[in-house]
Amino acid sequence: MPVAIITGASKGLGRALAEALAARGWDLVLDARTAEVLKETAAAVAVHGTRVEALAGDVVDAGHRSALVAAARGLGGCDLLVSNASALGAEPLVRLEELALDGLRRALEVNVVAALGLVQEALPLLRAAPAGAVIAVSSDAAAEAYATWGGYGASKAALDQLAAVLAAEEPGLRVWAVDPGDMATDLYAAAVPGDGDARPEPGDVAPAFLRLVEERPASGRYAAPALLEVR
Repeated sequence: MPVAIITGASKGLGRALAEALAARGWDLVLDARTAEVLKETAAAVAVHGTRVEALAGDVVDAGHRSALVAAARGLGGCDLLVSNASALGAEPLVRLEELALDGLRRALEVNVVAALGLVQEALPLLRAAPAGAVIAVSSDAAAEAYATWGGYGASKAALDQLAAVLAAEEPGLRVWAVDPGDMATDLYAAAVPGDGDARPEPGDVAPAFLRLVEERPASGRYAAPALLEVR
């Protein structure tokens, strides 16, 4: 069975991707910081009959990243790495003039440095896989200038560039940076409290990611709404 590592997998998009892949026979290594929520997610995913390793921890911890890759190796390898764990830098979001530099550092550590660190750990397994792939979960804030989204957007723009360079350096892999678009997630609620506008559920966006995994288009940056259009 193919094996995927998914960070930030206890809820939101990460959980939706875990459930969708498990339903298609993937074995999974799941990461999140909150152990109890992650345990609940792992139990829900395991009903599909796949093997699930759930490791609670922070992706900024090098030891935790090593443990995630070791767990994947124990399941047989790593065919897909999904860097979904994200930090906003400030909750709620604030203008750049108010953004605490420690908050910006946290966003960069989680969204960029840890994502690269995990790729570095997993590269031998990804290269050995028949169809190794990396998904970097991006944001439209990486490409558009939205007030108060500066720190988060800057970190996601950096992640996009890392993904693009990784694709150039690793032509044997598929490397996709994916903008999921607006979603009803806890992350968005923390970013903009009180915004009651309707947004798609993560489960409605997950098929866009599955399309990439199943069709394996060229490495590059993709927007989920476009991937969800009728073929």
